[in-house]
Amino acid sequence: MPVRLCVFLGSIAAAALGLSSPACAQLGDEPLKLADSQLEPVKWGDVEGWAGDDHLAAFAAFQASCQTFRNAKRPDDDRPIYNALREVCRRATSARPSNKEAARRFFEDNFRPVQITRLGEAQGFLTGYYEPIVEGSRFPNPEFHVPLYRRPHDLAAAGYKPGSGDFPNKGALIGRRNENGEIVPYHDRGAIEAGALDGQKLEICWLRDPFEALAIQIQGSARVVLEDGTPLRLNYDSHNGYPYTAVGRVLIERNLVPREEMSMQRIRDWMAANPDEAPKVRATNRSYVFFHVTGLSNEGEPVGAQGVPLIPGRSIAVDKIHVYGTPFFIDASLPIESAKPNTPFRRLMIAQDTGSAIVGPARADLYWGAGDDAARIAGRIRHPGRFVMLLPRELDMIEAGKHMPLPVAKPNIPEAEVKKEEGKAKQQAARELDTIEAGKQVPLPVAKPKVPETEVKNEKGKPKQHAGKTEEKSRAKKLRRQVGTVRWRPRS
Repeated sequence: MPVRLCVFLGSIAAAALGLSSPACAQLGDEPLKLADSQLEPVKWGDVEGWAGDDHLAAFAAFQASCQTFRNAKRPDDDRPIYNALREVCRRATSARPSNKEAARRFFEDNFRPVQITRLGEAQGFLTGYYEPIVEGSRFPNPEFHVPLYRRPHDLAAAGYKPGSGDFPNKGALIGRRNENGEIVPYHDRGAIEAGALDGQKLEICWLRDPFEALAIQIQGSARVVLEDGTPLRLNYDSHNGYPYTAVGRVLIERNLVPREEMSMQRIRDWMAANPDEAPKVRATNRSYVFFHVTGLSNEGEPVGAQGVPLIPGRSIAVDKIHVYGTPFFIDASLPIESAKPNTPFRRLMIAQDTGSAIVGPARADLYWGAGDDAARIAGRIRHPGRFVMLLPRELDMIEAGKHMPLPVAKPNIPEAEVKKEEGKAKQQAARELDTIEAGKQVPLPVAKPKVPETEVKNEKGKPKQHAGKTEEKSRAKKLRRQVGTVRWRPRS
């Protein structure tokens, strides 16, 4: 029976037999912080699809993440898993596996598989994202009239200097400062689409369709092909501080699009068919994303939040409770080859990105690449999946388990109340038992004796009447012998 590791109030309960390694690095006493999570150690053989994956491709993605660990002069993350991943990346430098099997052995030798879910849930949840490729213009005109904005000068975050390049994605108060220097809410989507930022010269470019701007903000990056064919590469920079709301869920809740039909293409079709209502639906998602230009080229993939180019089919965006570079094995049935979720997806993915809508310990956005094909696949995915997180063997799980908070104590109930409730229960049980026992003592009806046919035959019917009286007396006498004297009791 597997040992379950539960994370309560931000700490891992890691008292698992056989998890400590004799070569564990000394990483301090601080437990791993993964709020609202539960983890269950599993064996490699129990990870369905593990042996059949292309671990060499996964190793290449992991190596890309390792580059950020190697380039960091001083660790900017004091979490134990960060330091442990640095050690694994150090060994990966000289590993150089030449085939899938060698790459698989590297992961098995350096990591432990642990299934992770949100506390109380059986599986995680998957979505997909991609890089849109759209046409645009440097200047507004009747055809291209929907702007994409860079970060406004008055957008502020608590604890960050104005104009700072390192702007928080979440976890900080974001807004604008009033005359007293206090941070107050920023303009939301409805206000910005109505022109709240007009005249500030924040426009990067203009697009044809408001849905295209919304889709780019959801995906976090884009290639905008300008009038002269120049591809303008845009990437996420910041947002206005409001939580993300899925417009697809709004359309479902308002009975405007059936749940089973929901996809990004279906949202596009509905907005095109309802241009007057579409702004109101978009405004329900008050979050608004700002961008910066990353290049003028079609080469390569967009850069994720970790700072490395994303790899289609191997990169995922996760909640920032996780450390970038952490491998996750995903097991799910997804709508890849068709709209039905019947394509097995069992693949080792690397956490290299994040997003404001990606919340939870077992929540991932799968990156599919750029263009229409990637858009169709990514737009269909909203499905459950099994998450197996690969934890470096450097982590001393037994030490982490010592910091597990105990379960919440049961409330104290006064002894008198307990005895009173127990007494009531015993009385009720006794009454039920008495009823059952009484039912067992009730005699069954006595069978009628057979009367020979010759005794009841009479042409005038008199012998038949006499036989009936004799039969009645005989039955009464026999009944008295069985149950005693029967006393008559009037009905109440």
